[in-house]
Amino acid sequence: MLLFFSHHIVPLISIVFMAIISLAVTTNKSVSAEIQFNTDVLDITDRENIDLSQFSRKGFILPGTYTLSINLNSRSLPERPIHFYPAEQSGDETLACITPAMMPLIGLKEDVQSRLTWWHNEECLNFASLEGMTTRTDLGKSTLYVSIPQAYLTYTNPNWDPPALWEDGISGMLFDYNLNAQSLKQLAQQNNSSNTVSGNGTAGVNFDAWRVRADWQGRYDNQQTAAANSWDWSRFYGYRALRKMGAKLSLGEDYLSSSIFDTFRYTGINLMSDDNMLPPNLRGYAPEISGVAKSNAKVIISQQGRIIKEVQVPAGPYRIQDLDSAVSGNLDVRIEEQDGEVQQFQVNTATIPYLTRPGQFRYKTAVGKPSNLAHNVEGPLFATGEFSWGITNGWSLYGGGMGGGEYYAHSLGIGRDLYWLGALSTDVTMSNAKLSQQETQRGNAWRVSYAKRFEESGSQISFAGYRFSDNGFRSMGDYLNDRKGETNSGRNKEMYTLSLNQQFESLNLSTYFNYNHQTYWNQDASNRYDLSLSHNLDILKFKNVNLSLTAYHNKFNQINDNGMYMSLSLPWGKAGTASYNGSYTKGNTLNNASYYSRISEEDAYQINAGVANRSTDISGYYTHKNSLAQLSTSASYREGQYHALGFSAQGGATITPSGSALHGTSLAGGTRMLIDTDDVAGVPVSGTGHTIKTNQSGKAIIADVSSYYRNSVRINVDKLADNMEATNSIVQGTLTEGAIGYRRFDVIAGEKAIAVVRLADGSAPPFGASVLNKNNQETGIINDGGTVYLSGIQPGESMKLRWNNEEQCQITLPQVIPSDMTANLLLPCV
Repeated sequence: MLLFFSHHIVPLISIVFMAIISLAVTTNKSVSAEIQFNTDVLDITDRENIDLSQFSRKGFILPGTYTLSINLNSRSLPERPIHFYPAEQSGDETLACITPAMMPLIGLKEDVQSRLTWWHNEECLNFASLEGMTTRTDLGKSTLYVSIPQAYLTYTNPNWDPPALWEDGISGMLFDYNLNAQSLKQLAQQNNSSNTVSGNGTAGVNFDAWRVRADWQGRYDNQQTAAANSWDWSRFYGYRALRKMGAKLSLGEDYLSSSIFDTFRYTGINLMSDDNMLPPNLRGYAPEISGVAKSNAKVIISQQGRIIKEVQVPAGPYRIQDLDSAVSGNLDVRIEEQDGEVQQFQVNTATIPYLTRPGQFRYKTAVGKPSNLAHNVEGPLFATGEFSWGITNGWSLYGGGMGGGEYYAHSLGIGRDLYWLGALSTDVTMSNAKLSQQETQRGNAWRVSYAKRFEESGSQISFAGYRFSDNGFRSMGDYLNDRKGETNSGRNKEMYTLSLNQQFESLNLSTYFNYNHQTYWNQDASNRYDLSLSHNLDILKFKNVNLSLTAYHNKFNQINDNGMYMSLSLPWGKAGTASYNGSYTKGNTLNNASYYSRISEEDAYQINAGVANRSTDISGYYTHKNSLAQLSTSASYREGQYHALGFSAQGGATITPSGSALHGTSLAGGTRMLIDTDDVAGVPVSGTGHTIKTNQSGKAIIADVSSYYRNSVRINVDKLADNMEATNSIVQGTLTEGAIGYRRFDVIAGEKAIAVVRLADGSAPPFGASVLNKNNQETGIINDGGTVYLSGIQPGESMKLRWNNEEQCQITLPQVIPSDMTANLLLPCV
């Protein structure tokens, strides 16, 4: 096979390229003039039967309409029909028609747009009106390449595009889920077992720029003596991006997003500046949750009853860092250990100081009525608004107000960019709440916030804040609770918050510290901190040995929970890590050895064996990612106490007119990209996560896509099957929040064969004629005597031959393609 290829195919390729590139050429200064080839050097028998017309005019494209992707300054834009018309100055040249409707995708500055001129009945851009602009078309890659000087374009950075280039995606439906199941058997107690299944997710519909969503959550508990279940559509809402305003419009049930006032659930309408539309380096702070799991555990993060995230984690420290930056206020964290023990605490999602760039104005507004998880409104009509204005290069003024029923509050604050010293803001909020005819409460709340990254020392204070509310101060949530007579809910008094990262590069030491202290006027204080130290070192022949220590303290609802966790890990084998782990929690001591290994990009496992309070303790954890979902399973056994099994599945389904696919997902209801490979199944594609494969319809969903961020999706050519060829392997796109993007790859899949083509009169097609498949992809070029090397062919497929810039006839492949490459196929062209 290789010998045949080297003796037959390589000379064919070299002959064609020699004829096109390196032979003597005569041309005038016009790029449209025909190139004259010296065919005397070609080693062919029939010199009169040659057609090199497709190479004779540089960049010549037959007039007509072609479906092409647009590559703008190396950035991939969605494919669309592109018309090619003969140039008005010369009929020998054709030009691509870039219409006025396509100009927003290019993102020209306003003063540049005013200088543009047009041709062909004012339908097509005159390239000469943009000095330095060039275009090139590659039909083999189905791509129109456009190069425009950067000075003409609005602001961009390597990972961000201006609003003109954002895409709303295609219409479609989606259903995302996160399922968890656990079975627990208590050995110390007879007939004491339980089975639990829980889940949450999002269903939705996209049309045009609108996103309609419904969040769901459910739980089924089957104890030995009783069973209980619950199901709820926890939230109905819709939203869309208003790109010209840099804002997001939301309708339905939501949680108040505010940098000033405390959050609560309501039903209404919300219009707010969206920080996610800003370049990545200007976006807001997203909260994170950290702690230590004593065994294989499930971490449930919720807010006012609505589950935000539910994830299974193995024993040891964990940090959940993929929460939505729009989440604000107090979050309830519940850790359900596999032995049945439960930990609970709260985390305040404090935000960085409220600063705005000079001259910019950011705002948030909402109108509606407070509501509960049962979808019932339970309070007066309210309205709220807040703003932040960048006065100068260093100062920002911010404030806002809220009013509804017998309650109103207003706030005013100022922020200062201290440059190398960080950023600082301070504000005061005043409230007035009429609780009854006889009682009116008035009070103030003061707040100071600080953030700083110290590049020189490797330190980062993500947030440091202090807040004090006097006894008369009421938030809207407090006012609503007082109206309902719920006096047990806590009213904030003092809060201290600190999140700190510190790197000591000379010592290979990194530290992380998080502290949250909250006191109340009408209930006990809560306190939470965790400290992590991590040190890398070399021991004998072992390199990159890691020693880590985590300690935490949690006091919530008068319950103290303290613990320590230590780990010494070292690389073992090609992709494994061996560790010693020790932990101490509530008088329970655990010492074990563990081994973690990443089998592949999709699979990983961890096993643990040790002693817990003189009892044998064994556990294991396995994760698998595939094209359909992300799966994990776990098992635990503790001698004389319990054994447990756990399972989780996270994924979704996306259905659109352009195709459908099952897939994994990281953010329920979030942004995603539909990939189409022209019905070719098994094509490996990836975004920022693991590689997945297209389904039987040639479709796949890339779910690890960020909103308003330039995302790249690529074909993993290292894993591409031998019978597949990709003419382009990378596409890009910037999508609005919740969008379903669409990108198509040109993939040729099929067998390879040597064939001899004959015309109806028995003669051979001219040397240089093209063979095209149904997608107009070139699969071969006719050689001397009608011989052609065909790639990407399917049994029974029809292909067309083109020469003299016209389609001339068609060939049909047999139902059985010979596997022997030395056997020539005889294909009549009719």
